[in-house]
Amino acid sequence: MIPLLIAQKRDGGQLTREQIEHIVMGYVRGVVPDYQVAAWLMACYLNGLSDAETLALTEIMARSGEMIDLSELDAPTLDKHSTGGVGDKTSLVLVPLLAAGGVALAKMSGRGLGFTGGTVDKLESIPGYRTELTAQEMLAQVKRIGCCLAGQSASLAPADKYLYALRDATATVESIPLIAASIMSKKLAGGARHILLDVKVGAGAFMTTRERANMLAQLLVRIGEGAGRRTQAILTDMSQPLGYTVGNALEVREAIETMHPNGRAHPRFRELVLHLAAQAFVLCRLTLDMPSGRAQAERLLQSGDALAKFQQMVEAQGGDPRVVENPALLPHAPIVRDVYAPQAGYVQQVHPRQVALACLQLGAGRQRKEDVIDHAVGVEVLKCVGEPVQAGEPVFRIHARTEAGLSQAQATLMDALSVADTPVQAVEVILSR
Repeated sequence: MIPLLIAQKRDGGQLTREQIEHIVMGYVRGVVPDYQVAAWLMACYLNGLSDAETLALTEIMARSGEMIDLSELDAPTLDKHSTGGVGDKTSLVLVPLLAAGGVALAKMSGRGLGFTGGTVDKLESIPGYRTELTAQEMLAQVKRIGCCLAGQSASLAPADKYLYALRDATATVESIPLIAASIMSKKLAGGARHILLDVKVGAGAFMTTRERANMLAQLLVRIGEGAGRRTQAILTDMSQPLGYTVGNALEVREAIETMHPNGRAHPRFRELVLHLAAQAFVLCRLTLDMPSGRAQAERLLQSGDALAKFQQMVEAQGGDPRVVENPALLPHAPIVRDVYAPQAGYVQQVHPRQVALACLQLGAGRQRKEDVIDHAVGVEVLKCVGEPVQAGEPVFRIHARTEAGLSQAQATLMDALSVADTPVQAVEVILSR
């Protein structure tokens, strides 16, 4: 039976929902061997999947484990997903902001691997913060305070974990239908009726071209709508790091500052948060249009309500709520050193993957899942693309544990920076909806 299904897909045919379920759930139960599933994945990679096949695969993976039921919540339920990028700390601000505005969010996030950071790692830089919650604990917390930010539950979409590990070993990760099914299976299992997707595009994202990012965004929306969820996707720029900081505790500190009524907020990062928040309020029908949604988001930041909700969430999950008033309680590195511009001009490029590599060299990220990370270290990015810079002016600030790590990161960051003699056009963070 399985060889016939592999051959059918190999030859460009389409499989039914029942046939896909036979392969996927057979693999999860240990009945279908990995070499047959690997062959099927390669056939999917080479020949693609129809929308019907992609939706079927997504729903099969979603239903392979526990499905969270949010139907008893009074507030509109929303799940937000970002495809990941360097310095992407958006969930740390967006989740409490939306919860303060009447949206219920049971948000599950992952750990960082390779050049992208993970929201769970950032949260765990807060002393005592618990990221491992059961589905029941998450639901109870959302009922009580409107939101939670936790790690991916092992009981949700287990088929996706099995298939992803095999995709990673068989060079089939880059398939857009397989990527979309993986993302959306976890969103469907999470139970929210509204899904907002932030699809990153650029050198610091997995989707480096606008064309591929747009293909992924449109497919994600078709899957969500096909599964009966109100879904929207936004393409956002990741050609440079997002915000001022890259590194776990540093990004938590920046998130707190962004939510503070009198805090320092990076213009591009704040713009992204406000745009996503406005879109979420419209999607959930809490405001009529984007201008009123944006005005609501600005009020929640300026009033301190978003920050208060963040503090409430930290305390609910066992973290030290004092970090909100005193971010110095977050881990901090013993060595802080600036990197200076070699010439005057205009910032042409701050290459995000080079900045991410510098953070890996410092110990802020992991190359393998079992690596231990240092929450205190990282890089502050002091200049954006398009900004003028003087020779000898600080452009990066390194937070290091050791002199050896500092030295490596300094060399890497010099390769990340390009300075032009003539003005450079600044890059908008919102590309399209």
